Amino acid sequence: MPTTMMTTEDNKALVRRFIDEIFLEGKPEAVDELLADDFVPHNWGKTGTGKSAMTDAIKRASAGLSGAQMTIEDVIAEGDKVAVRLTSHAVQTGPFMGLPPSGKPYTIEEIHIFRIKDGKVTEHWHQGDFMGMMTQLGAMPGQTPERTGAGGSGADA
Repeated sequence: MPTTMMTTEDNKALVRRFIDEIFLEGKPEAVDELLADDFVPHNWGKTGTGKSAMTDAIKRASAGLSGAQMTIEDVIAEGDKVAVRLTSHAVQTGPFMGLPPSGKPYTIEEIHIFRIKDGKVTEHWHQGDFMGMMTQLGAMPGQTPERTGAGGSGADA
């Protein structure tokens, strides 16, 4: 199969669409359209790989979070990679990341890196302020629910 020539601007547009249609709108059909068949999520631990893992993550996030918003702060592209720094916000209205529903909002900073090949996302890395998220959701005893500003790493929903 011939390689599709994608510019860095094409890759940025693909990633913006990924964020909108997969992360925010939770469209399963976008998973099939935007991800390569051999898609590898690098930060999900033991939740699986491939398109089905992304579809499962969408279901978990949709069941646990409401009013999700992502504000893209920076998009940087070079070669076959696109890095995005964003601020995400949601309200935990259902079970999420092992926590019972809290009804509390969170706002955290995240960094996502995507590898693109032939017009599809082939790999994804994710770093976010998950300690700050847990603090804001009330899962950290003795902590105040303010944004911590501390970086961290963890798993997607």
